[in-house]
Amino acid sequence: MARLNLLPWREQLREERKKQFLAAWAITLLSSAAVVFLVGLYVSGGIDNQQSRNQYLQQQVSVLDRQIKEIEGLKAQRTLLLERMGVIQNLQGHRPVSVRIFDEVAKIVPEGVYFKDLKLEGNRLSLIGVAESNNRISDLMRNFDGSDWFTEPNLTGVRKISINGERLNEFDLTIRKVTPGQIGGRL
Repeated sequence: MARLNLLPWREQLREERKKQFLAAWAITLLSSAAVVFLVGLYVSGGIDNQQSRNQYLQQQVSVLDRQIKEIEGLKAQRTLLLERMGVIQNLQGHRPVSVRIFDEVAKIVPEGVYFKDLKLEGNRLSLIGVAESNNRISDLMRNFDGSDWFTEPNLTGVRKISINGERLNEFDLTIRKVTPGQIGGRL
């Protein structure tokens, strides 16, 4: 006897294939969602990592900015200190010059000439003095002109005065101070 299958096997097969299709579609959908989720996590992690790196770089930049400002302040202090050192060295270098000037003036002054006032302003020495005669004033000017420390004596005025009944000449004289070895007052 022949076996006849009267059951709707095609419908069952169709249902079976439909279930398999839906299962495959669900698995594909879930795996795609998982892949998208994992890629999103990876990208989000990369973004967070880059933001933390950017933040670290910003902190380091601010630290370097502070250090640059500190270095600029130190450079300014260094410049001020160098200027002060230069002034101090200049003063110490010129300290013996004042003594040398007074020593040279004492050697130059001929007998019969006396000073009432002596001023040194920069490189100009201004003198107000009293001399017994005009010849003594001329000798004084020649001595200043022949000195290594002075040049350009300029007599600006001579007046006759009387002190204790003695007739004397009061004079105003300006001289330019130079350092020996300078030519025309310049190095």
